[in-house]
Amino acid sequence: RISEHILSSLNQVGIETHLIKRINMREQLVKLVEIIPIEFVVRNIATGSLTKRLGIEDGTVLDYPLIEYCLKNDELGDPLVSREHILAFKWMNVFELDWINEEIRRINDFLLGMFRGVGIKLVDFKLEFGRLEINGKKEILLADEISPDTCRLWDVVSEKKLDKDRFRKDLGNIIQAYQEVARRL
Repeated sequence: RISEHILSSLNQVGIETHLIKRINMREQLVKLVEIIPIEFVVRNIATGSLTKRLGIEDGTVLDYPLIEYCLKNDELGDPLVSREHILAFKWMNVFELDWINEEIRRINDFLLGMFRGVGIKLVDFKLEFGRLEINGKKEILLADEISPDTCRLWDVVSEKKLDKDRFRKDLGNIIQAYQEVARRL
């Protein structure tokens, strides 16, 4: 329901997603797309692997969103890749990559406002995009869930984690945290 709400809201502001409709509490009907093999990680606040990798202080607010690219490959551990890798290996062309980066900025701005309005900091999140042919024309659209499983969300006042880190760091109450996000939204 969280992802449905967010994707529906993005669709309403002109950001095309793969969501068609919710089928039930656990399933959605989505457009079948060819997934681009890149995960886009958008960071507003430094935490997690970024702080470990670069020795940045946890919780550092970034001056502007940082977009990182990871090759979507579980066997390799979704390694970081550069823009040059993406273009050299033809995972995307320059126009697609530039378009997606701009779309990511729009999505981030929208989500920052949506979550801030309910007292939640959007720390970081992951997105995936897919290609779809419509009337003989290839289009790219957001093709991923957006939920506490794919985002880091902290309470604005207490900085209580309301996301997947409750599980990762064995903090407990993961269901209650997700319900809190759903209730606020």
